[in-house]
Amino acid sequence: MTTVEQALEYIRANDVKFLRFQFVDLLGVPKNVAYPVKSGEKGLDELRDVLTDGLYFDGSSIEGFVSIDCSDMILKPDLSTLSVLPWRPAEKSVARVICDVYKTDGKPFEGDPRGCLKKIMGKLKEEMNGEYFVGPEPEFFLIKPDPHNPHKMVPADNGAYFDLEPLDDAPDIRRDIVFALENLGFHVEASHHEVAPGQHEVDFKFDNALKTADSVVTFKTTIKMIAKRYGLMATFMPKPFFGMNGSGMHCHQSIWLNGEASFYDENAPYQLSETCMNYVAGILKHAKAIVAVTNPTVNSYKRLVPGYEAPVNIAWANANRSAIIRVPAARGKGTRIEFRAPDPSCNPYLAFTVMLAAGLDGIKKKLDAPEPVERNIFAMSEAEKKELGIESVPANLKEALEELENDTILKEALGKHILENFLELKIAEWDSFRTSVTDWETKAYLKI
Repeated sequence: MTTVEQALEYIRANDVKFLRFQFVDLLGVPKNVAYPVKSGEKGLDELRDVLTDGLYFDGSSIEGFVSIDCSDMILKPDLSTLSVLPWRPAEKSVARVICDVYKTDGKPFEGDPRGCLKKIMGKLKEEMNGEYFVGPEPEFFLIKPDPHNPHKMVPADNGAYFDLEPLDDAPDIRRDIVFALENLGFHVEASHHEVAPGQHEVDFKFDNALKTADSVVTFKTTIKMIAKRYGLMATFMPKPFFGMNGSGMHCHQSIWLNGEASFYDENAPYQLSETCMNYVAGILKHAKAIVAVTNPTVNSYKRLVPGYEAPVNIAWANANRSAIIRVPAARGKGTRIEFRAPDPSCNPYLAFTVMLAAGLDGIKKKLDAPEPVERNIFAMSEAEKKELGIESVPANLKEALEELENDTILKEALGKHILENFLELKIAEWDSFRTSVTDWETKAYLKI
């Protein structure tokens, strides 16, 4: 749907009685205001006005938005995102439309994560006639209460990578997830059990970065709702269980310039263009600051540790998955890079923003990428890594936030409002964590 009249026809045809105006807060948590669709011509006229002019809401209660003295804000719907929610009843159905956040003076709100991504993508279009594509691979766990301890959660199955029944208890759940996603307009490419017990992955086709960020938010909500139907809980927590692999969200990405794939050059080394190599160099240069946004929780750094296939090594490679950037084998239009650090706890709008900003910095400054590292970096000693110039991502959230505070390129891309509020929220999270007393500490030290 691209026009108001087309949206109204869709709403009528699908018996929509509630329309959710959806957006995300600074941390990527979806929020919504439900608008009741009234019957009759008067109700139709009211809905037409709301779809045209937007819906007012109080922004002061939204994490990282505005203060109480300037709280009125407007949700302006992107009608191309209008869709019926498949987990709600078909009769008197519920639909959602994803919105951009505006101030009452008609200007885009500088603290809107979706608007932040739109802004940098607009610069790419204006300055280079370019378009940014992303294909994420968000992993998740299905968990259930421990039958021996109802206050503890455990994996919902004992399956491993690519397992099937009976070790994998979730094929029916993934089947329902795929059907629900397809009803929402997703092009699902694959679904399978992941490495750890209870861990799963459902892959969907790459797209324009803005559409993909919208899809990640919708994807996470869909997974959680379908899991709930089965009496389970779905979690996108990066490292929910000690001793098991964590959940990542590897991000395949490319830039097209003037309508053509720009990362492929059949005559270049590895058939990777200068633009691609510059982009890789930009990501590597800014990687330590990028992870503050792509891996934004205290728990994220329980996943980013050596072992468990964790992408901690700031290097690039072709087939080698022990580097933070891998270039998959596909060439031609399918040429892309895979940034393996992100996890699904991130706000996808902000994560895609900082990755693009870093890559564009590499392109604009024609930064040189180092030679690829095709050896298993996990097996290298610290001395070997130092000799090759391979550094690691920050060890914790506090270190990552310090890197972000010192990165002028990423700070500019996020903008003053988002940066300051993001840092405030995350520093508070770190302070809460570092002053908490954990079960591990009481077990280790209580007898002292």
